[in-house]
Amino acid sequence: MPLPFLTADGVSDVDDDVDGDEILAHADQDRWRRPYRPGPWRVGIGALLLLLSAFMLLATMIIAFAGSWGGTVVCLVAALAVVGSAVQTLRVGVWVSPAGLRRVGFFVTRTLPWSEVGELRTVQQPVRWLGLPRTVQGQALTMSAPGGAEPPVLLTDHNADFLSRTEAFDRAADTVGAWADEYRPVAA
Repeated sequence: MPLPFLTADGVSDVDDDVDGDEILAHADQDRWRRPYRPGPWRVGIGALLLLLSAFMLLATMIIAFAGSWGGTVVCLVAALAVVGSAVQTLRVGVWVSPAGLRRVGFFVTRTLPWSEVGELRTVQQPVRWLGLPRTVQGQALTMSAPGGAEPPVLLTDHNADFLSRTEAFDRAADTVGAWADEYRPVAA
C-alpha cells in the first residue's frame, strides 16, 4: 500500500497527475506570502507556547473532572489565549503580494500599497535584540518615510527570524526589494 506524501511545493510525490496541468503552490501570485521562512527562534517560541497550552488544557480537563466549572472555564480561556498567542507569534513579520507590503506585528497589522512604499535600503543601526528593549548594532531593512520622519524598520538581522542567520536576512531583504521593484508604479 503506497502512502502518498506532499512535497514542499504542495504536489503529491505519487505520479497520479502526469499531464502536468496542476498549478504549484508558489504559482498563485495573488496570495499574501512571507518572502522568507520563519526562523528557528520564532518557531521555537511558538512550539514552547503550544507545549505550555497542552499542559494548560490537561489541567483544564483535570479541573473539569473535579467538577469545578468556574475554574474549568478560566483555564480553558487561558489555554486558548496561549494557543492564539503561539499562532500570532508565527504570523509576525513582513508579507508581500501584488497588492502591497504588509507589516504584521503581534497586536497591529499595517498594509501599504506598493505606490506608498518608498525606497527600501539596508542600513547599519542599533536594532532590538529578539524584539526586547535591549539594542545591539545590526542591520535593518528600512523604508524611506515621507516628510523626513524616522524610517520604519521592516526587518532586522537580530529578530526572531534572522538571529545568527545573516545570509537569510540578506536574501529576505533582496526578495522584499525585488517585490517592490516589480510592483511599485514607475514615476512618469
